[in-house]
Amino acid sequence: MSKKVIIDEVAIWDEFRSGDQKAFTALYQHFVQPLYSYSMGVTNDKELIKDCLHDLFVELWRNHATIGPTTSVKYYLMASIKRKIIRHMETQMKNHVHHTNYMLDYMEADYSQESILIKYEEEIRTNKQLSNCMNMLSKRQREAISLRFFENMDTDQISNSMKINPQSVYNLIFGALRVMKEGLMRERAVA
Repeated sequence: MSKKVIIDEVAIWDEFRSGDQKAFTALYQHFVQPLYSYSMGVTNDKELIKDCLHDLFVELWRNHATIGPTTSVKYYLMASIKRKIIRHMETQMKNHVHHTNYMLDYMEADYSQESILIKYEEEIRTNKQLSNCMNMLSKRQREAISLRFFENMDTDQISNSMKINPQSVYNLIFGALRVMKEGLMRERAVA
């Protein structure tokens, strides 16, 4: 069993910020696995996690000269990866909804009355499943999801509207998406 290496993360962070590639490599080697494990608590999409981790470290190196100091590199990186994953998940959800709406519009133009009726029934079932999942959420989670996905507000607008800090918005939306995803999986397994 390998022993956990202890580093002076703040000193290495400052060296990395000044352009030291060895310090950057040390940060990567020290934090990539803990960040991966932490990210598994956000989503179980391993490919998304790997992509986000890759993007995070590329952006860190690209912007090293403008990144500020921190007293906790671990928490800085954890907050950064969580934001990145949530942004990707929000984008995926928007793209999925857009694609589904496009396909429904396209299909309705070309299909028979019977297939339109089947699509309509599927849409009703999906809406009912989503409604059931929304009912599983707390009042605050429903409010955050509604503002984000139905009102198209960004995190700062939601933060101002709900009178909470941006991190709380991320937490509410992330928690709500997780509950809804689990609920949809259960609903579809029963159907």
